[in-house]
Amino acid sequence: MPVPFTCPHCGHQTLVHDQYVGQSGPCAGCGQMVTVLRPGVAPLPIRPLGEDAGIRLLLPVGRSLWAIAAGYAGLFAVLLLPAPIALILGVVAIIDIKRHPDRHGMGRAIFGIVMGAICTLLLLVLLVMGAMSGFR
Repeated sequence: MPVPFTCPHCGHQTLVHDQYVGQSGPCAGCGQMVTVLRPGVAPLPIRPLGEDAGIRLLLPVGRSLWAIAAGYAGLFAVLLLPAPIALILGVVAIIDIKRHPDRHGMGRAIFGIVMGAICTLLLLVLLVMGAMSGFR
């Protein structure tokens, strides 16, 4: 029994044999890929993978690469020498996220800034103390 089908892209109407219900193929009118559904069945909305919080928790999908770099640099900031790099990467990551609202990773960027700032201050204190002890 043929199933009536209307292309969601171009509005082309046709009858599709019921053996093709649930399958995808090109529309005869516009050539776009379409999935044939039974009448009255709405297609499931397709969300980008980066918008699923559970997926973002496991994989770095949809995150700013600058934010990922800032997060790792923030971890290595405890070694003191990479601390200024973590601070700079965190700032660059926030700028990148503000320019591209679809990207995530603000927490990593802030972590890079906080760890970078704390460890940079500690590095400066140690350098000043070392310089002052060398003047005696």
